[in-house]
Amino acid sequence: MAYIVKSAVRDLIKGMRVSGDFFKELDELIKRRCKRAIERAKGNGRKTLRGVDV
Repeated sequence: MAYIVKSAVRDLIKGMRVSGDFFKELDELIKRRCKRAIERAKGNGRKTLRGVDV
């Protein structure tokens, strides 16, 4: 499952080429950070994710 919008990322990195594994690694990074943010929010007794959780 993809967590990022590739076209939006491509717009951000205009003029750069990306290898085949770039988007896979970026998706994994997003997945790990979201899971960490969820754990932090739960640890603080919240069900709402905030910027500080990231």
